[in-house]
Amino acid sequence: MDVNQYLEIFLDETREHLESLNAQILKLEQEPEDADTINEIFRAAHSLKGMAGTMGYKRMQALTHDMENVFSEIRNGTMKVNSNLVDTLFQCLDALEEYTANIQETADEGTNDNQQLITQLNKYLKSQGNTQPEAEKAPESQEPVPEGPEEKWLDIKIGESERLVFSNAKAQGKNVYGITVCVQESCLLKAARAFLVYKAVEEKAEIIVCNPPANDIEDERFDLDFSLIVVSDCDLEEILKSARNVSEIEKVVGAPYEFEAVETLEPKEVKETETKPAVSSQPQNAPAKANDKKPAGKPVVNRTVRVDIEKLDVLMNLVSELIIAKNSLVSASNAEGVSGNGVNEHIEYLESVTTNLHESVMKVRMVPIESVVSKFPRMIRDLSKKLDKKMELYMSGEETELDRTVVDEIGDPLMHLLRNSADHGLESAEVRAERGKPEVGSIFLDAYQDGNNVVIEVRDDGNGIDVEAVKNKAIEREVITAEQADNMSEKDIINLLFHAGFSTAKTISDVSGRGVGLDVVKSKIESLSGEVEVKSKLGEGSTWIIRLPLTLAIIQALMVTVGGEKYAISLGSIQTLEDIAPSDIKLVQNREVIHLRGSVIPIIRLSEELDIESCKAPDENMTVVIVKKGDKLAGLVIDELMGQQEIVIKSLGKYISKCKIISGATILGDGEVALILDANALI
Repeated sequence: MDVNQYLEIFLDETREHLESLNAQILKLEQEPEDADTINEIFRAAHSLKGMAGTMGYKRMQALTHDMENVFSEIRNGTMKVNSNLVDTLFQCLDALEEYTANIQETADEGTNDNQQLITQLNKYLKSQGNTQPEAEKAPESQEPVPEGPEEKWLDIKIGESERLVFSNAKAQGKNVYGITVCVQESCLLKAARAFLVYKAVEEKAEIIVCNPPANDIEDERFDLDFSLIVVSDCDLEEILKSARNVSEIEKVVGAPYEFEAVETLEPKEVKETETKPAVSSQPQNAPAKANDKKPAGKPVVNRTVRVDIEKLDVLMNLVSELIIAKNSLVSASNAEGVSGNGVNEHIEYLESVTTNLHESVMKVRMVPIESVVSKFPRMIRDLSKKLDKKMELYMSGEETELDRTVVDEIGDPLMHLLRNSADHGLESAEVRAERGKPEVGSIFLDAYQDGNNVVIEVRDDGNGIDVEAVKNKAIEREVITAEQADNMSEKDIINLLFHAGFSTAKTISDVSGRGVGLDVVKSKIESLSGEVEVKSKLGEGSTWIIRLPLTLAIIQALMVTVGGEKYAISLGSIQTLEDIAPSDIKLVQNREVIHLRGSVIPIIRLSEELDIESCKAPDENMTVVIVKKGDKLAGLVIDELMGQQEIVIKSLGKYISKCKIISGATILGDGEVALILDANALI
């Protein structure tokens, strides 16, 4: 069975189930009696087990099988949820995530059996006085066969040729076993399950006889059980275990097969040719049927269509071309001075089409940030235990949507900020008690849309940032000199935390303290055309604010010229446009500034930054574009304004990635290339 065609679907669905399990098990710890949560968990574990079995990932299936047994006991009310059990279940989820990561990398789950977790789960089952799941799995059971009707292999009539094969096998020191497999009553596709059992057994043994015959099993002409007689070098328990690992199998029993020996004349080729086709004639399409029906049994959570992001990128490029075509039309009509309404109508129509197409493509690319933040409550629970601090995470705005490419990238920065709040931000219980704060520290993760940006805030009610400690550490690490420190504002000192390798932790732990984190956060967010700032009040807490653009592909921009060359500045960062006389420019600490409506704003002469000669005479009034980054304002001095335009951002590629003030390029209507200026980097 070639399962590669299902790999993408398997990985997607596995991640969904793991996300769901993470959230639901946390909820279960808070509300152990909530039947809906328990049922949801059981369903997710059952689906995971079935999917892993169908794909042939035995280790993953074995672990989820035992997890399902535990959830089954919780659901039946014979087992109570406690903190230790939840810890073990979370370790199981980590192991499943490791399997998933391996499968994504190599299409193979790896060699880690996670036996200690399976043993732990079985201990929980035993300690509740319920041995049924243990018997079902029975890895340690040395009792090969229970008495009773399961010994159905004894009913198989064997002929002379079969006896000859068995005798030859015995003579070669091999074992002959009888095995009966019982399928669960609720099983939808008995033939598919039987095929998977055949496959599992065939890895350990050679199937000589099957009852009922393979053709009947293929057509589902059998009750809930079938029997095999096999020849193998392996231990019986190994063969039984591999068959039990197939999902929706109720019971597998076996014993050494006793037969009347005959003189061994020939090797067993005769029987192989007779029986092998019967085994391999198992329905090759059975797994496909299983896959067709599997999702049908799955509850519909959210009606989504999975689209390969590459297809969306192609669609996005088509929209880009359409916009370029529109811009060409505009240029053509302007150049030729066409007065007819026809061209203008076409342009208006084209404009409305491109705008709608752009919006619809963007909506397809947008996904809620929930997929990223859903793992954080679990992380905070783990940190709470590791750091021995009581803390609670409150999240809002998980439904806020962002471009898929951005969502995939923001997980790590947010994780760093949350760990930072837990470790550095929140004080110990004793200090909190002295300060009259609640014993349990609070960390908040809020997301909301603000114009064309999405803002994500991470805040805590902890100690806040000790500016003096940061300043002293920076001087000690020679990041700044003592003289520089005296002239720096509180905000500038706090921003030193984003310096590479900077850490104020007294000791290095596995949570933080190596100085890796905030510099990574800053560079990652800025690579997504976003910005990060921090506000803090000593003794009261800190707030980290991440501002990200909704989309990275098409933006509204102001087109300007500097020294005869065209540049684009994103409209999102522009505050106002000003006409400034040269006499209004003042010098503060040898830097040019202007005084504008009560604010002192530094001036950046783009002609100097870009190393181009300005077309304007020094005594002419200057056109200044006031741009904003967080709380900071700056004035970009340009030569001439061209107007507003919707532009498509094209990457400059790896070769020109070192130039921070250029964030990309765009193709104008006349085919000319204009560079896009990054106001954040300039500031």
